[in-house]
Amino acid sequence: MRLIRPLLYLLLILVGAFLLFLSYASLDNFQPEDVIAQKLENQPDILQDSSTLDLLIWNIGYAGLDASMDFFYDGGKQMRPDKEGVHRNMEGITKTLQAYLNYDFVLLQEVDLNSKRSYHLDQYALIQDQFKEHYSYFGKNYDVFFVPIPLKEPMGKVESGLMTLSRPYPVSVERHAFPGNYSWPMALFMLDRCFLVSRYILASQKELVMINTHNSAYDDGTLRAAQMDYLSDYLSSEYEKGNYVIVGGDWNQTPYGIDAKLPDHLFDTENLTYVDKDYPAPDWIWAYDPELPTNRRVKTPYDQGTTLTTIIDCFLLSPNLQVMEVSTLDLGFKYSDHQAVQLKVKLSHHP
Repeated sequence: MRLIRPLLYLLLILVGAFLLFLSYASLDNFQPEDVIAQKLENQPDILQDSSTLDLLIWNIGYAGLDASMDFFYDGGKQMRPDKEGVHRNMEGITKTLQAYLNYDFVLLQEVDLNSKRSYHLDQYALIQDQFKEHYSYFGKNYDVFFVPIPLKEPMGKVESGLMTLSRPYPVSVERHAFPGNYSWPMALFMLDRCFLVSRYILASQKELVMINTHNSAYDDGTLRAAQMDYLSDYLSSEYEKGNYVIVGGDWNQTPYGIDAKLPDHLFDTENLTYVDKDYPAPDWIWAYDPELPTNRRVKTPYDQGTTLTTIIDCFLLSPNLQVMEVSTLDLGFKYSDHQAVQLKVKLSHHP
C-alpha cells in the first residue's frame, strides 16, 4: 500500500500536467481566418500583357535538412543538425539565392521566423535583407508554442511559413487557408496549411495571380485531396475572369503522367501521390524538369547511389501562359532536402 499510494500520486500529477499542457496548447492554438489580407501602401506597378517573367521556387527546409540529415517524420532519428550546421546551411542558401536577385519572383517555403529547430534564426529577415530590390510577403503556416515530438529531443517552438519575393509591387496580397485539418489534439501541433496569393495589374486591366503553395504531407491523402479540390475551384475562377495564373511551390505530390528520366538518381516509383489527371482542367500546364529530382526521402542521410528521390516542386500555369524554359538546380541536396526550380514564362493571348 505504501508503494501504491505514491505511484497513484505521481500518475495523477503526470495526468494533470498533461491536461494542463493540452489546455494551454488549445488556448494558444493558431487559428487564422480563412483569408487574411496584408496591408499595402504603394500604388501597384503595371505589367505588360506580353511580359516574360523569371521565377524561382525553393523549399529551403528551414536550413535544417541538409544532405547529412535524416528526419524522424520520415523514419529517421534526427530532428535538427547542430547550430553551426543550421548557420552553415543558411549561408549556403543565401549564397545560392544571390544568383537570382534579378528574378521577378522568388517563392520560398519552410522559412523560419523563430523556431527551436533552426536555433531561433530569423531566416525571413536574412533573405529579405538580401533581396533589397524586392518586396517581400509572408504567409504563416506553422505557429506552435511547443511541439512535443520526438520525445528525446522535442521540436519545441515553431514559427514558420511561406515567403514571396516580388520585384513588381502588387495590388493585393492575401493568405488563403486550405480547408481541413488534423483532428484534436493532433491539430494543435501540426501545420495550418495555406497558399499565399499576390496579384499584379496588367496594362489590359487583367491580373497576374501569383500563388505560393505548400500542400500537406504525412497524411492519409484526405487532406491533400481536400486542398486540391479547393485550389482547383480557386484557379478555375481566376482563369474564367481572364487572369493569368501561376502556382509554384512544394506540392508534396507528383504531376500526373510524369516522365522522369533522372539518369543519375533513383526515382521513387512506389511512394508517390499523383495529382489527378487533367488537373484542374485538361489545358493547364505543369512545368517541371524531368532530368533532375526536386526532393529526396529523408529516412537516411543523402547518398546519390541509394537515396530515393522524386519531383514534387513544380509550377502549374493557366493556358494563357507559355513555358519558355524550366530547369532544376543540381545542388546535391547540400543545404535542404529540396532543390530549387527556375522558370521563364511568357504571358500570351488567350488560346
